[in-house]
Amino acid sequence: MTESALAGPISFSELSRMPMTRLKSVGAGKRSESFAKFGVENLLELLTHYPRRWIDRTKEATIASAIEGTDSLVIGEVRSVTSPPKGARRGPSRVTATIADESGRLSIVFFNQPWRERQLKVGSYVAVFGRLGSFNGTKQMANPTVDVLGDPDERPRPIVAVYPQSEKIDLPSWVVLKSIDETLNRCRARGISDPLPKAMRKKYKLMDRQDALFGIHIPETFAEKEMARRRLAFDELLRVQLVLVMRKRLIERDSIGIQHKVNGQLVARFYQHLPYELTQAQHRVIAEIEADLASPHPMHRLLQGDVGAGKTIVAVSAMLAAVQGGHQGALMAPTEVLAEQHAVGIRKLLAGLHIPATDNLFGEREVRVELLTSSVTAERRRDVIAGLADGSIDIAIGTHALIQDSVQFHSLGVVVVDEQHRFGVEQRAALRDKGENGGAVPDVLVMTATPIPRTAAMTVYGDLDVSVLDQKPPGRTPIVTKHALGDDEEAEVWADVRAEVAAGRQAYIVCPLIEESEKLEVASAEETIARLAFDELKGLRLALLHGRMSSAEKESVMDAFRTGETDVLVATTVIEVGVDVTNATIMVILDADRFGIAQLHQLRGRVGRGVHASRCWLVTSIKETDDILVPEANPRIEALVESDDGFYLAEADLELRGEGTLMNKEQKGRSDLKLASLRRDRELVELAREAAYEIVDPDITLSKQPELRAELSMFLRPEDEEFLFKS
Repeated sequence: MTESALAGPISFSELSRMPMTRLKSVGAGKRSESFAKFGVENLLELLTHYPRRWIDRTKEATIASAIEGTDSLVIGEVRSVTSPPKGARRGPSRVTATIADESGRLSIVFFNQPWRERQLKVGSYVAVFGRLGSFNGTKQMANPTVDVLGDPDERPRPIVAVYPQSEKIDLPSWVVLKSIDETLNRCRARGISDPLPKAMRKKYKLMDRQDALFGIHIPETFAEKEMARRRLAFDELLRVQLVLVMRKRLIERDSIGIQHKVNGQLVARFYQHLPYELTQAQHRVIAEIEADLASPHPMHRLLQGDVGAGKTIVAVSAMLAAVQGGHQGALMAPTEVLAEQHAVGIRKLLAGLHIPATDNLFGEREVRVELLTSSVTAERRRDVIAGLADGSIDIAIGTHALIQDSVQFHSLGVVVVDEQHRFGVEQRAALRDKGENGGAVPDVLVMTATPIPRTAAMTVYGDLDVSVLDQKPPGRTPIVTKHALGDDEEAEVWADVRAEVAAGRQAYIVCPLIEESEKLEVASAEETIARLAFDELKGLRLALLHGRMSSAEKESVMDAFRTGETDVLVATTVIEVGVDVTNATIMVILDADRFGIAQLHQLRGRVGRGVHASRCWLVTSIKETDDILVPEANPRIEALVESDDGFYLAEADLELRGEGTLMNKEQKGRSDLKLASLRRDRELVELAREAAYEIVDPDITLSKQPELRAELSMFLRPEDEEFLFKS
């Protein structure tokens, strides 16, 4: 490493080119191999290998002062480590160690953790945390948390950083800290450069990057550590936002859109045609979409709406704006059941709606809506493909079948992708590419009924503009959600179903699996319908729907349910989205604790679609533990019983599950958040978004900011770099 002050501050790019072997504390031997197993092969990876926690030495107790029966943090030197010989063992394996400080000795014992014998080396310095007890008059801790800190002769620090450990990799925390110490000290002469301008650091109240790296690894106070974490988390989020904002601005710059006529007769007739008033939220979102459609840049918008918020009306109005200008609309759904449901619903919405036509005597014709899925007959398929190519079909609704090579559109103007999370970016782009006529790109609206917390939407879908439908249309009845725990309460559920059917209503029963799985011990749809028909719902008309049935079988079952020939539909999650039967007023979800919040909220949205009061029962079992039946608290179930607001539930879900489940692992950067958290750092996400626009708008490819550009390249996938920097 060059420490010359003439060379200027050291950048992240330069650190990434310096191998770990340049450190005296590492060298070229086994230690560098151990670091490599942790994914640390250069000095940048070392400095961004952050502590997993920090030990506050000011809260440490001496062995003599630690009180029995309390949780205590004790730091001392390992004096001995023993385990019984293999042949002498009876029962669980046991490792016993003795640690000592100036005030006395402490025995620590580990059961079924034989690797502790390798971890605890005599003479090393450890921090142990656990409940203090005693055995044969000696103070003892059983299975405490242990952090190996290093050599007892080292300068004691008020706060000690502890790094990730693995029983399979010989890399104690103190070794990592020693290497980081060496790296930071050797960087002091030149300093570590900061790509953020001083004015921006001041505006967003961020500490200098060099101070942040010292503060995260060797803080003097917890306040310093928190300020350091804030700056480094901001850097992680800024990299993600820069990629998204650059992508968005480049698409806008390089793509020619269709300037749609949004104030035409057809859309106006459609609104007059509706049997109800639009909500304020629908008016607001339609205005946002119309502004996009009228602009020369292609729309790239995410429409979030809770279950039953009226997204379909908004999507249809966008497609009709294309149709009234002589273009076509297309809606792609993830499943045949949902595509068929959309076709039924949209045809009903547009029944009797006419558009001007020069090819017939009447001077107008009905809007033509056609369905294209893999189950459409060959003859019908040929007819639909021909109609899309010659422009006689106005709106196409389908599944992946819409993006097959054989499908060509006459002039595709607006693309709607439903349930965005079910499709990859490539599938979305493939449908958009079907419409490139004369270089013009269709407008794209992607919809999701899974409300996404604002911070996650800005991070996962940050290259899209976001519209939110946060009101429900009048006439939608609130859904009362109840929890039934155990057999006694389940009996009330079946009585409720029978009462609803007797009143002329219908019911859904949802099961998590098609066939019985001994491993999971959850109800299967096939076994459930057999049991219910024989016992709890005997005499009612039951039908089964699951994903392994053919398309024709599914459609037949759904038709019978829609027309009221079936009282109770026993189904798997195939009914999660899009199924719309207004007479269905009660849903029972078995083994509800097997589902996530978002999926349960989606499922219960299948009821409450008409004027009748609706209920959703979440059924769970009482767990058996050592012959005792224990009712288990379930925060997910409690959240659903408490609220039917999808956006509130999305935030609750983020709190309970963490953001890992929301991240798209395909897009590097988004899954590389080491310090930043979408839960804790909502304010930082918004600040990083604002800063990204501030940086990108005057300099779309960062050509005037080579250090930031070089840094971004290190964190990108090759295809992202190709798009952003060679565009």
